[in-house]
Amino acid sequence: MKFNNYKVRRNIIALACLLFLSVNTVKSTNFDSLYDDVLLNTQYPDTLNKRGLMWVAGGHAAIFVGGWYYLNHVWYKDRPRVPFHFYNDNAGYLQMDKFGHATTAYVESNMSYYSLRKVGVSPKNALIVGGLMGFLMQLPIEIADGLNEGYGFSWGDVGANTFGSALMASQQYFFDDQIVLMKFSYQHSEYAEISNGYLGNNQFEGLSADYNGHTYWFSGNFNRLTRTEFLPDWVNIAVGYSAGGMFGEFENITEYKGVPIPETERYRQFFLSLDVDWTRIPTNSTFMEVLYRGLNILKVPFPAIQYNSKGEFHGHWLYF
Repeated sequence: MKFNNYKVRRNIIALACLLFLSVNTVKSTNFDSLYDDVLLNTQYPDTLNKRGLMWVAGGHAAIFVGGWYYLNHVWYKDRPRVPFHFYNDNAGYLQMDKFGHATTAYVESNMSYYSLRKVGVSPKNALIVGGLMGFLMQLPIEIADGLNEGYGFSWGDVGANTFGSALMASQQYFFDDQIVLMKFSYQHSEYAEISNGYLGNNQFEGLSADYNGHTYWFSGNFNRLTRTEFLPDWVNIAVGYSAGGMFGEFENITEYKGVPIPETERYRQFFLSLDVDWTRIPTNSTFMEVLYRGLNILKVPFPAIQYNSKGEFHGHWLYF
């Protein structure tokens, strides 16, 4: 069995690394010539900025090489190497892990496409490279899992990675836009408080140890989906998925470090809420444009309606 929450931590680390691409884009962008007036939609240069392309390529390479080094010299350093093998974790964490993989791959592909277009790479080439990037960034992790004891190559993870990258690429190809975004949110769960440290000792540790506090969202542009102009163009409607009552990957543990863990029922949660697509907010600042791209990884707290698999409805004045 895999370590209880290693994938939670790994997905959070991957999402955090994506901000590096945003910083790279700031460094590679010509601040003086991209805009004539207020930015209503993202605009891209017509000519290739070779120096900018070097920055972007370097950023991609740094994330890839740095991630591989981290996996082999930090993550797996105490794990013995074994022959390549597979691991079926499709039922793990009530599929929360799969949503994490899909979201990470989606954001990686989206950030990659955006950074390439901002330095003048053609739409076709940026889509080919960016569309594949989320899948390619995640594949070495699965291969490494397959070579280390206690883990294993997961076809479910590969499928989730493929879905995330494909969602980004298909929308860009057919609509030249990201109408539906994949996002992430977190709030400290009640289960972490009774876990004796198994799900983290504080909110920061819980972020990387507790899937009960994670929610993954499909955030769609309201006007584009309804073909109206009823709301400001930056307003999204969001559907979220989460799960609760989990103290283990497939089944709950009963004690941790000698302290009993209360018996809980594992259940799924579904949410309906509003959200903000920051990239549709007008700005004439390239810095703000890039900042908005980074903020778009996270779901904005809003009131929400929740339904869970126990048959219960709940309302939240503000759901993070």
